[in-house]
Amino acid sequence: MQVVVLTGGIGSGKSEAAKQFAALGVPVVDVDAIAHQLTAKGQALLAQIQLLFGTEFLLADGNLDRAKLGAQVFAHPEQRQKLESLMHPAIYETAKQQLKENAKNSAASYQILVIPLYFESTRYQDLADKVLVIDCPEVLQIERAMQRNGSTAASVQAVMQAQVSRAQRLDGADEVIDNQGSLAALQEKVGLIHKKIIKTCIVNK
Repeated sequence: MQVVVLTGGIGSGKSEAAKQFAALGVPVVDVDAIAHQLTAKGQALLAQIQLLFGTEFLLADGNLDRAKLGAQVFAHPEQRQKLESLMHPAIYETAKQQLKENAKNSAASYQILVIPLYFESTRYQDLADKVLVIDCPEVLQIERAMQRNGSTAASVQAVMQAQVSRAQRLDGADEVIDNQGSLAALQEKVGLIHKKIIKTCIVNK
């Protein structure tokens, strides 16, 4: 089963595109979802984060205060590096296991691996058969990210600066979906890419 990496900058529409692939019967492995699972209340990784950063990054109910920790590590690159060194290996191993299970249990021709920071790390590149970039103008990225979670323009721009440039993502893409239109337009484009990937999978069998 081929693995198609789905990536794109903040606010580009990765999550919505992933939902639409899933609706077409394509198995989806999402590293952000894995990160949430591994840092849920009661998980060993959350206890390690607490030891590293302190209890002030926990909510009253014992869950991780993701917004507070995110703001902290983006403001302090050395702390961000510590957090990534802790989390990334565990996320990678879980993602690999989920891909393996999908290949074993699903009859689909391919599966989607959603990685926001695919180009920023070499860790996942040996897993990808194809790279699909969801793209839109940076102004639209900022607008969507602000609408989605109430972020300020400055905080969204800080995240964008920590990611590779739009030009670098486009240069590394095998396929691109332009997502500056409506939800219906995105759905149509996902459907077309889906058919194209299936044809490629059949040819390469």
